Amino acid sequence: MTDGATPVIDERTLEERILAGLDDEQRTVATTLTGPMCVLAGAGTGKTRAITHRIAYGVHSGVYNPQRLLAVTFTARAAAQMRTRLRDLGVGSVQARTFHAAALRQLQFFWPQAVGGAIPGLLDHKAQLIAEAARRLRLSSDRASIRDLAAEIEWAKVSMLTPETYLTQAQDRGEPGGLDRTAVGRLFQAYEDVKTDRNVIDFEDVLLITVGILQEDPRVAATVREQYRHFVVDEYQDVSPLQQRMLDLWLGGREDLCVVGDASQTIYSFTGATSRHLLDFPARYPKAQLVKLVRDYRSTPQVVQLANSLLSARRSAGPVADAGWSAPLRLVAQRQEGPVPEFVECSDDEAEAAAVAARIKVLIDNGTRASGIAVLFRTNGQSQAYEQALASVGVGYQLRGGERFFARKEVRDGILQLRAASRAAENEPVGQLVRDVLATLGYTHDAPQTGGAVRERWESLAALVALADELVAVRGSAEGGFSLADFVMELQERSVAQHAPTVQGVTLASLHAAKGLEWDAVFLVGLSEGLMPISFADTAETVDEERRLLYVGITRAREFLALSWSTARTPGGRANRKPSRFLDGLRPNSARRPGSSGTVSPSSPAPRKSRKSASPSTCRICGKMLSSGAERKVGRCADCPPSYEEATFDALRQWRLLEAKQAEIPAFVVFTDATLVAIAEARPQSADELAGLPGVGPAKLERYGASILEILTTDASS
Repeated sequence: MTDGATPVIDERTLEERILAGLDDEQRTVATTLTGPMCVLAGAGTGKTRAITHRIAYGVHSGVYNPQRLLAVTFTARAAAQMRTRLRDLGVGSVQARTFHAAALRQLQFFWPQAVGGAIPGLLDHKAQLIAEAARRLRLSSDRASIRDLAAEIEWAKVSMLTPETYLTQAQDRGEPGGLDRTAVGRLFQAYEDVKTDRNVIDFEDVLLITVGILQEDPRVAATVREQYRHFVVDEYQDVSPLQQRMLDLWLGGREDLCVVGDASQTIYSFTGATSRHLLDFPARYPKAQLVKLVRDYRSTPQVVQLANSLLSARRSAGPVADAGWSAPLRLVAQRQEGPVPEFVECSDDEAEAAAVAARIKVLIDNGTRASGIAVLFRTNGQSQAYEQALASVGVGYQLRGGERFFARKEVRDGILQLRAASRAAENEPVGQLVRDVLATLGYTHDAPQTGGAVRERWESLAALVALADELVAVRGSAEGGFSLADFVMELQERSVAQHAPTVQGVTLASLHAAKGLEWDAVFLVGLSEGLMPISFADTAETVDEERRLLYVGITRAREFLALSWSTARTPGGRANRKPSRFLDGLRPNSARRPGSSGTVSPSSPAPRKSRKSASPSTCRICGKMLSSGAERKVGRCADCPPSYEEATFDALRQWRLLEAKQAEIPAFVVFTDATLVAIAEARPQSADELAGLPGVGPAKLERYGASILEILTTDASS
């Protein structure tokens, strides 16, 4: 150094540096390297960090052989993320796979010696073969019923049921595809016959056949157990009976197993996943060490408090020997204070979508990245209204579950161009090389002002540029640096795993698809009875799973959280919807409904007086039946003269216009004309009277109530 300063030398060992930055509980996970361990990890508590640092610490300290450790998770994307983290920690040779990927690898290796001949082809989708099975049985089927039947067959197989045992074990499964259990059992057998005729196997067969080989062939089982000595299983609450059987056979009675999960995030029971294995862990492994991760590093205290309050009304996660083991984890926020979650009631679905889009526009204008915002809903059918609303305010979006990132033409073309450039690339900065190459495909430093296909194409290319910058920052200082060829190799690996980079655009996704993700701002929409919980959740267990699903949605938010619902499906429709029962005691001026689980928290606001149960159905002036939602709101038919003072109504409209401009939202989102008329005619003198009017929900009462009453008082005295 030329200035004479003494360089700072980090004298800590590599193992010490790996443990640096971990909290006490995470450090316990990372340093307890042998024997059974169960990590109960709440949302946002750094579970992936804890287990990847555990693996890295074990490898670098010599306890683990990286080739003899298997880390298992549930999605290809999660496995790819884990491999990336392990590579960054210097242990890239450790295998991180899904259950299916690990089983398929073993099946392909052992098939010749255990079964003989060529392995059957792997079936990508069941629909075509299920349709053929239905035709063989002369059963009528359509696209929707085939989808339901495919899901039912998948559930049966991961539950290790055969067509024969299905009949006795599926008594409470309803009628998938409109067929009774006997017909489903026959279709199940016909589907298996079609597969045999075609010499193909499906994804569930991969696990079933591998389990069969491990059970029946001691030589194969011994080879696998010699290969893998230590196991780490993430998202353990989602393990199915079939996956648990596979894990037991891998272990072969040994106990070097670390599992990580959270029963409060079990949201895939319909696929056969069960938290029973997580909750029964102490019974199966009496010497297991339990570590609870409850320090939430993701969300603000306001978001964490809401999530905790939602779970406080939840019934026990399940009967186990230690009741404390199964109790929902209570998160402890580690971040600074943030905004209070917003609760918004809207008149109809269209108004709700418009209000959400307008609020998103304000967030983006104030500096929040579009990619840091998500709109989450219960069913995919709800997305269209939000696609239209976002497009109308000029905000780009990406529909999670739509076209895969690496299948987009511009992305495929970009990877081809980068691969070609990597062969001749000199020692230039990778980030600039990527920008230069992608510029030939339409990338520019500034985003195009137009929308549609041009903007979507640019966003895909910009995501590749951003990923290059991110990887250079993380790996550029490593020995040998980070080259364009390294970047191309990373893209190839991510393409196989469908580990897409972040695209600049608001994410639209179902609550199920949002699991494992997080955003700066989250909008939970459509939170009305019938959608949350969904109408077909008709048992205590299924309603409990719906509550957990909402919990997952809430805990996706880092800072800003808005929860909304509408009182009617269509504009002018009958306002007969109610907010979700899960919001009782959470939203302002609400209390738990009689019969719902849980009690009002001591910190919950006092319940307000009950509102009118329905708008009047006859005109209060002439007695004529009211025919529209607007007429029912004001309580009179359109033919009868209004009873309000024109000056009062004008004052309310001027106030509404000012509020809408300040919030940059359409005026009707504040209050519809019909609601303003109802207010002007009723002239409420208190918050309770105002709350009794149609169209004045709890959120609007809290936000606008004082201003409305002030206008009415001022107008009366003038």
